[in-house]
Amino acid sequence: MEIKETEILGLKVIQPKIFGDSRGFFFESYSAERYRQAGINATFVQDNVSFSRRGILRGLHFQNPGTQGKLVQVLQGEVFDVAVDVRFGSKTFGKWFGIFLNEENKTQFWIPAGFAHGFMVTSETALFSYKCDAYYSPQTEYSLLWNDPDVGIAWPDIAPSLSAKDEKGLRLRDFEKTQLPRGD
Repeated sequence: MEIKETEILGLKVIQPKIFGDSRGFFFESYSAERYRQAGINATFVQDNVSFSRRGILRGLHFQNPGTQGKLVQVLQGEVFDVAVDVRFGSKTFGKWFGIFLNEENKTQFWIPAGFAHGFMVTSETALFSYKCDAYYSPQTEYSLLWNDPDVGIAWPDIAPSLSAKDEKGLRLRDFEKTQLPRGD
């Protein structure tokens, strides 16, 4: 597997080694020891799968307390996946990174604890999978406004369809410091 660091400390793009021929393909989607060697020291406690149609935008979500690290990938279709650094005090606070994940490139994205995460489906449908290193906690979950002008995410030019919760997301500047994870 090949690991690429991003310009935001902690975010990693992972390209697994694919073995394929006319019969199909095989790749190792996770190995604790290999990922530990790559600097991902997570103990995963929950796996999630979501299915969505084109234009569905899920996020941008984070938890505090109970921050979650996530290892995400697309099993079918394509999404534009985004992580925003919401670690108060971090040198990259408010910065975002986005990447297209799809069934063809089989790329994975590691999002450590302290980031808001979301994705938009760019194909007809998408089957999205993610491993979490902390349990989901609806009581401590927040939604960052997907189109916060201070963050300035360059989403694909598709009209988004949002949940009621995500429509009510807050701008980053409107969160209280105590609601945000601490950064270094």
